[in-house]
Amino acid sequence: MKPITKKPATEPRTSKELSVAFSGHETFVFRYGWLKKAVDAVTERTDAFSSDDAMVDLGVGKNMVRSIRHWALATRILEESTGTRGAHLSCTALGKVLFGSQGLDPYLEDINSLWLLHWNLVSNERRSTSWSWAFNLLSDNEFTRESLTSLITDELQRRGAKLPSSNSLGRDIDCFIRTYAVPRDKKTLVLEDSLDCPLVELQLVEEDVAPGLFYFRRGEQNTLANELFVYALLDFWDRTAPNRETLAFADIAYGFGSPGSSFKLDENSIAERLDSLERTTEGSLQYADTAGLKQVYRRGALEPLRFLNSYFERVETSVLRGA
Repeated sequence: MKPITKKPATEPRTSKELSVAFSGHETFVFRYGWLKKAVDAVTERTDAFSSDDAMVDLGVGKNMVRSIRHWALATRILEESTGTRGAHLSCTALGKVLFGSQGLDPYLEDINSLWLLHWNLVSNERRSTSWSWAFNLLSDNEFTRESLTSLITDELQRRGAKLPSSNSLGRDIDCFIRTYAVPRDKKTLVLEDSLDCPLVELQLVEEDVAPGLFYFRRGEQNTLANELFVYALLDFWDRTAPNRETLAFADIAYGFGSPGSSFKLDENSIAERLDSLERTTEGSLQYADTAGLKQVYRRGALEPLRFLNSYFERVETSVLRGA
């Protein structure tokens, strides 16, 4: 597999602008049911994770309570309530849409819900730094624990940020790998028994025959719906260039936190998805390649959640029609 060596078109922010984190998950990857459990708990009481009854109410041990809280915040399903120093949490709009009482996919039965959670995770540089940097800063498709450690250490030094202990960083990187890759010693098991984290289903990271060597599976990602691509594109646009009416192909493909980098899409696949933007968005977004200038044009403000709803409405209609 040929490595991608282009430098991201959008530089990551410095440590002065954004904090970093290499802990909080307690070495647990998140599991099916955890995010739904988190939303239900916070809907019942906003201090569900800080109360003395948290372990009883959630039905898990102390470290797992912390881990569930971490993953709910890292995937942007929950958010900390202002002025409570994290003692009180609330559901985000996305948390309600996906996991609420009328949630679109509370049990993560649709793979595009997993793509959505993956997007939120790798775009959350503050809470899941290793995840964000691995997908956005590694220049090669292949990596090892050692090369990822070096990249993170170098980036922290470049930003003038404090280095975590080698043990903490090592545990964080192991957790990152287990989020996406099935350990080789589990590959002989039934698939359902080998999946700790739902995001393994995306098949974005795989361990090579050579133990300890991993690689990103870059390509068309044919399970990623166009509506979810649009959701990510708009979210990226709003975070990086909210006042611009155009966004360059290079930024979409290679920018830090971009859909191209986060979903590991190849150039041809990105171009095909951009060609379909006008149809997917009913003309709100248009892609043009004029005189070698490739960019997307936006006509007015667009709410990303609109396209998430649009996707699930389309899927439900297809099921009802027996498609």
